[in-house]
Amino acid sequence: MQKNLPFFIFSVFSVLSLSLFSCRKQEQNAVLTLVMAEVNPEDTIVGCMDTAFKEKVEELSDGKMKIDLHCSGILGDETQVMKLVMSPNSSIQLVRGPANLSSYSNGYTVKSSLIAIPYTFKDDEHFWKFANSDVAELILNEPYELGLGIKGLFYAEEGFRHYFSRDKISTVADLKDKKMRVSGNVLTALAQSFGSIPVEVNYTDLYASLQMGTTEVAEQPITNYLSNSFYHVAPYMILDGHMLGAVSVMINAQCWDSLSQTQRKILHEAGRYASDYCRKIVSELNEQARKTLKSEGVTFTEVTNNASWQDACSKMRKDAAVVDPVLYQQILDLAK
Repeated sequence: MQKNLPFFIFSVFSVLSLSLFSCRKQEQNAVLTLVMAEVNPEDTIVGCMDTAFKEKVEELSDGKMKIDLHCSGILGDETQVMKLVMSPNSSIQLVRGPANLSSYSNGYTVKSSLIAIPYTFKDDEHFWKFANSDVAELILNEPYELGLGIKGLFYAEEGFRHYFSRDKISTVADLKDKKMRVSGNVLTALAQSFGSIPVEVNYTDLYASLQMGTTEVAEQPITNYLSNSFYHVAPYMILDGHMLGAVSVMINAQCWDSLSQTQRKILHEAGRYASDYCRKIVSELNEQARKTLKSEGVTFTEVTNNASWQDACSKMRKDAAVVDPVLYQQILDLAK
């Protein structure tokens, strides 16, 4: 799972050459190529969604817009790619990244942080009502309006996120003193609420960290757990559903500003298509992944009542919502 540095450098320089022809005023009938990064494999929910987005963009533009999609973290891990996409003259123009951008904005994107508060979304239907609402559009535009170098295009999801571990976890109390992989402020605060020991680990290094025991517990949607083979080194998963795996597809702001209204419309329309496609496949692919994992010997533990889990992190949830309590209540009200 370790990143091959020479290959990574080669990949970045390869897409850099493509970027010289991207997001600038195009000759009439010239093809606009946008490089897109995805940290997960192509066969995951988000990988399939990215492919649907790519194909729809190329279809709607009659081939005049191309998406050069790179999956499996070939262009770098999430942190590397996000920092690059948010920079001027980026060699990567599009990224499928997190819905919560607070870790990449020094906390300025307060609205997007509300999406990541544990136990915000009651179920998938609640999330999709949000994803297609004016509230979602407001949050997607937040980093662009703040001048942070990136603009959100659309939301999607990977299913609910669950904890998986080297040793069996049956209750929230079993997480106490466990070394838990975290990324960002929300997961760190959540780990602390559960009495776990937060450990910062890059996603591309997580397999090795679990294998060596420097990390004992981590969390992902079921399909990512399968596609990244984490079950080989952490064969226990507790279906706690602490948060929904909300994601977003974003574009470099400088690139966005250079696009014509027609090109922007194509990206938005393709985004709606890809988001709807994700909604159709998410449940099916998660169920397929669960069956496959069971056949591979993974032990699943059901959580029939998550009250104790919610109680354990009630303070951090309350503290996280104070950044914009009115907007957060609007998100919660969409469940009605």
